[in-house]
Amino acid sequence: MTPDILTVRHLIGRTDLMKIHIDEDKCVGGGQCVLAAPEVFDQRDDDGIVILLQDSPPSDLDAQVHEAALLCPALAIAVEG
Repeated sequence: MTPDILTVRHLIGRTDLMKIHIDEDKCVGGGQCVLAAPEVFDQRDDDGIVILLQDSPPSDLDAQVHEAALLCPALAIAVEG
C-alpha cells in the first residue's frame, strides 16, 4: 500500500512537498496570486499571464500559495499537497 502525502510528510518530518500547477490558458492576468505570494508568482510584462517562480516552494509559503489559488478569479492555479 502506498502512503498518502500527509503520512509521508509526517514520516520524513517535512511539509514542503507542495506542487503547484498553472493553467496559462485560463489565466486572466488579475494579479491576485502575485499579491498573495510574490515569492512564488509573477506576471509576464507583455500580457500579465502568471509566471511560476517556484513549483515546489518551502513549507513556510504554504498559506500564501493556498490563498493565491483561492483568490485566482479564473481558477488557473492548482495546488497539490
